[in-house]
Amino acid sequence: MKSLKVILLLLLLLPTLAAAQKKAKKPSIPAVFEHARFVFVEAVNGQEFDRDLDPADRLAVADVRDALHTWGRYTLTVEREKADLIFVVRKGRLAEGRVSVGVGDGQDPQAGQMGMPFPGRQRQQGPGVGIGGEVGPPDDLLQVCQLKADGKLSGPLWIQSFAGGLDAPRLILFAQLKNAVEKAYPTLPANPPSKP
Repeated sequence: MKSLKVILLLLLLLPTLAAAQKKAKKPSIPAVFEHARFVFVEAVNGQEFDRDLDPADRLAVADVRDALHTWGRYTLTVEREKADLIFVVRKGRLAEGRVSVGVGDGQDPQAGQMGMPFPGRQRQQGPGVGIGGEVGPPDDLLQVCQLKADGKLSGPLWIQSFAGGLDAPRLILFAQLKNAVEKAYPTLPANPPSKP
């Protein structure tokens, strides 16, 4: 009789213990994703309107911005320093080369008032040639960081890479992040109006 009571007690406690274990499991996404409001999107090599930004990266920035807008969980900001989260993208490419040619007349097109150069800037004199290149992984990259006080990015809070992962319209990497955030921190539905 005593052993029957013990067995019944264990059977009653098992569901409670199982539920406690499920609740104790930490989400795979940091809590900042739940509380963040403002987000900014940029590429690994610069912001959307940097003139030297690779066109594929520029398009990926625009696509992720559109996906964030459609999702509606966060508000996009144009002020990087006001963002709670920084979404950083990079389209995969094994190698890239750039060559630029220019002619300088000694005038700085970005000079301050009355043509005076900004301190520390040099004027280009005569013809100039620029060569640049980049080598990187072939997979697309999406990472989410925070901005530190010094203006640099923190280590990634979330990071994934996948071949073609930022190709529109699917944006597989963005979909993975969205699913992970929604699973860890589901949005609560708005309270329906009460009936009189």
